[in-house]
Amino acid sequence: MAFNLNHVHLKTRDPAATIRFYIENFGATLKAKTDTGFNLDLHGLQLNVTDLNAAQKHEQHYGIEHIAVNTDDYTGTLASLREQGVRILEELPREVGRRVCFLEAPDGAQMEVIEKA
Repeated sequence: MAFNLNHVHLKTRDPAATIRFYIENFGATLKAKTDTGFNLDLHGLQLNVTDLNAAQKHEQHYGIEHIAVNTDDYTGTLASLREQGVRILEELPREVGRRVCFLEAPDGAQMEVIEKA
């Protein structure tokens, strides 16, 4: 049995603010507006962004733990994020020649930014 990634679903109280966050800070592009929210392309990763879905009966939660992205300009990326007012949660010491940080995204989600080796 083989699997491949389909999408990451972000449930948020404010879908418009959430898509703006990923577009402005990480270069995501809007693929589609759907009946329930939006589909973004985050460098080949599909992000589905919606509020809670009343049609779904299982327990739903806002957010996701984290999404990780690589950057070829770690210093510049962090400077840009800070200029945008993004809260950096933690910067880890260099591991195997690269730097890593975690930052706060909407609704308790986090992003991990990894210096491309």
